[in-house]
Amino acid sequence: MFTGLSAFPHTPLRDDRVDEAACARLVERLAVAGVDSITALGSTGSYMYLDREERRRVARVAVEHAGAVPVIVGIGALRTSQVRALAWDAQEAGASAVLLAPVTYQPLGDDEVLGLFEDVTADLSVPLVVYDNPGTTHVTFTDDLYARIAQLPHVASIKIPGVPVSPGEAAARVRTIRERLPGGVTVGVSGDSVAATGLTAGCDAWYSVIAGTLPTPALRITRAALSGDHAAAGAESARLEPLWALFAAHGSYRVTAAIAEHLGLVAADSLPRPVQGLGAGARARVAEVVDELGLFD
Repeated sequence: MFTGLSAFPHTPLRDDRVDEAACARLVERLAVAGVDSITALGSTGSYMYLDREERRRVARVAVEHAGAVPVIVGIGALRTSQVRALAWDAQEAGASAVLLAPVTYQPLGDDEVLGLFEDVTADLSVPLVVYDNPGTTHVTFTDDLYARIAQLPHVASIKIPGVPVSPGEAAARVRTIRERLPGGVTVGVSGDSVAATGLTAGCDAWYSVIAGTLPTPALRITRAALSGDHAAAGAESARLEPLWALFAAHGSYRVTAAIAEHLGLVAADSLPRPVQGLGAGARARVAEVVDELGLFD
C-alpha cells in the first residue's frame, strides 16, 4: 500500500454538492487500471473545502468502489479534535490507512506539528502517511521533524514534496531522508513532473495527482522506474512535458479538473467555489495537450 502508485482523484462537485456518482466512477476506473492504492480526500480531492459529513460520504464511496485496492483517506483539518474525528470517520468507513497534513492558519512550530501527530496516532488502528505539502499547508518539515514523527506508532510513509531535478542530487536527497527513518517507513515522492526522477532515485512510492485522472501514463512511469528501466520511465515523463508545463503554469489541481471535465468524467465547473476552473484559453490548451498526447486512458 505504501509502495508503487497511489492515485489522488478529485472530489467533483455539481451545483455545490459532492457528486457521489462521479466520485464512484473515478474510483472504479482507478481500480480497474490497477493502481496500487487510491488516496481519497488529498489536496486534489478538495478536502479542506468539505465539511465533516461530506468527507465521511466521500470516504465511504471510495472504499465501496475501490474493490481490492486499498484506500487511504485524508484527515487534515485546522484543529486536533477535528482531525481525530475525521480519523475515526475514515476508519469507520473502512479505510486501509489515513493521510495527515498539518494544515494551519497561524504558523506552527515543530513541537506543535509533532504534538498533532502524537495526539492523532495515539487513537489510530490503521497506518498513517505523513503529508508534507508546504505549498498548500504553509508548514515546512525539516529532516529532524521527519525523524521524530516517523518514530510514532502507525506512521508508515512520508510523502515528500519533490526531489531535485538532477538525478545525482535526487538520489542524495532520498538517501539523506531514508537514513533518518526507521526501516519500515517508506518514502514517497510527489510533484508529478519529478516523479520519474524520484522513483529512480530510490523513492518507494509516487503519490500522484495525474494518476487520479489519467492512471495509465502514471502506471507506465511507475512500473518502468521500479523495475529498473529508468530510461523508459524518463522517456515517458519527458513525453508528458506539455502536461507538466500546464501544471507549472496553472497548478495541477485546476489542470486535472479541466482534463476530467474535458473527458466527461465529471460535470463542468466541478471545483468548490471560490476556486474557479481554468479560463477558456487555458482549457483549449488542455484539450490540445490531451489530444496531442493521446491521454484518453
